[in-house]
Amino acid sequence: MFAHVLGETTLGIDGVSIAVEVDVANGLPAFDIVGLPNTAVKESKERVKAALRNTGLPFPLTHITVNLAPADLKKEGSGLDLPIAVGILASSHYLRQKEVNEKVFVGELSLDGNLREVSGVLSMILEARRCGYKEIFIPAGNEAEGKLVHGITVYGVPDLAALVAHLKGEQPLSPLPKENLLLKGQDGFSYDFSEVRGQLVARRALEIAAAGGHSILLVGSPGCGKTMLARRLVTIMPPMTEAEALEVTKIYSIVGMLPKGGTIMLERPFRSPHHSVSANALLGGGSVPRPGEVTLSHNGVLFLDELPEFERNTLEMLRQPLEDGVVNISRVRAALSFPSRFLLIGAMNPCPCGYYGDRARPCTCKPKQVEDYRRRISGPLLDRIDMQINLVRVEFGQLKHKEAGESSAAIRERVVAARQRQLERFAGSDIYCNAQMGRSQVEKFCTLDKEAQQLLEKYFHTLSLSARSHDRILKVARTIADLGGETDISGKHIAEAISLRTSVQS
Repeated sequence: MFAHVLGETTLGIDGVSIAVEVDVANGLPAFDIVGLPNTAVKESKERVKAALRNTGLPFPLTHITVNLAPADLKKEGSGLDLPIAVGILASSHYLRQKEVNEKVFVGELSLDGNLREVSGVLSMILEARRCGYKEIFIPAGNEAEGKLVHGITVYGVPDLAALVAHLKGEQPLSPLPKENLLLKGQDGFSYDFSEVRGQLVARRALEIAAAGGHSILLVGSPGCGKTMLARRLVTIMPPMTEAEALEVTKIYSIVGMLPKGGTIMLERPFRSPHHSVSANALLGGGSVPRPGEVTLSHNGVLFLDELPEFERNTLEMLRQPLEDGVVNISRVRAALSFPSRFLLIGAMNPCPCGYYGDRARPCTCKPKQVEDYRRRISGPLLDRIDMQINLVRVEFGQLKHKEAGESSAAIRERVVAARQRQLERFAGSDIYCNAQMGRSQVEKFCTLDKEAQQLLEKYFHTLSLSARSHDRILKVARTIADLGGETDISGKHIAEAISLRTSVQS
């Protein structure tokens, strides 16, 4: 007696369809699972056996063989419990094969037959839709994710008994309603740019960074506001598009970091790992690679405070994702690519004591110490950071000033308008902002008039800029023009882009 049921698992951040083949044959009682299952999958036989018995459903006391195809793919997670249980019921003729055909089942079984939520359900639903399946059954605890995907009927299942009653037509379940992601709105932030005093150049640079997705490095003495500014960057970034929101939610679903209830991720991620973070935690890793901080920051912000304190080798690994927007990880058991289009914001002191160049407090470091401290960040990595800003000490008069500065909402209006121009410019591509432009897009959309061309050429030779620096200056200038509502890039845009990139070296 044979049955074929469809299940899902995950590989990297994507769902993978699994064919669960169940054969029930005469012989001594046994329960074997083959097809490269990991420990969690192997243990499913005990959960399935107890769940069927405690639900009052038949469990055959014969030889049961479960094959998980494709057999050369390592199966992980507990989400295959449900299709295995359904396959046993179908092979025992308690359910008919036609009642389970073209349906996908995902869920972990408790011993009493209830369904527990699992990680990565959004990726599994998207994969099921891509494969052309019309129905998928998921745990009730994952219903919030099921409501996000259009084009496939999703059912939230509380327990095994309710699923069987639905499949037999005795008590049908209601499909989950669909939600419009962009109508859900965005939660308010607990902090605002109006709380920042002074630092006009840094505020302007952060506005440009938010509008164009550009990376930025803040250099200044302790207490000048680097961290305060960085944490407020997400408050002026534009709302995510539906595609961006689904990408982020998919990643957080895979790693089990969705908010309680599995709601959609509408706020752009803000990740701030400690400087002791390992390379695997930052980039991703493991025997079967899992996403790291650069992927958890996808479509959001990665804030690296005390940048020189990070391991140099760890920082050097940021070069590929900063350039390509993707991180490739190869292991013996899998080679995977994770998206990593994040806005990098770094913060550092100018020297070990923190007061080099400070107007009020003298630096106690020797020149060699300052040089060694700054050399902890390599030239190739700095070359990939679009803007590098020197922050100055905030004066007492600015701190006691009672009038609030410009609010995040006001800045965000300009950012959204600039980002809308970019979305129209890159319509039909997978590019969302100026920072993601490749060489061909730079040549097409960053044309300069004669004055701007001469200015860029002058500074290119004076500052010995690289070809990469040349393109990144053009991208920042394109964003500055977008913020001003201007179609063409002029000399003033180039001059501002150059000054924002070179203020640390000047």
